[in-house]
Amino acid sequence: MAKGFGNTPDEIANKLLFAFIELGEAGDSWKKGRPSGETIEELIDVIFYVLDASRLIAPDANLDQVFERKWTKNMGRAFQYGEGFRPKRPPELNRSSPK
Repeated sequence: MAKGFGNTPDEIANKLLFAFIELGEAGDSWKKGRPSGETIEELIDVIFYVLDASRLIAPDANLDQVFERKWTKNMGRAFQYGEGFRPKRPPELNRSSPK
């Protein structure tokens, strides 16, 4: 229990919750225009918690292999997000501002 962090499967839910909290802190940092280094540090904390939870869920998993497999799977998918892939509406269907 280095630095007060539990390292048993009972702690998996906490680690995932802490990852979520750190993600919120990263979003808050970015939204408030704080230095990018601060936001990146919060995102690194997310990675730490996720990797730690992964290790507790499957101690023998080769995370490099899992990452490569998931990366390949994602790269094989059709693009479906972002403005460039959103259906275009005819101008007459766009909302006009209230008068």
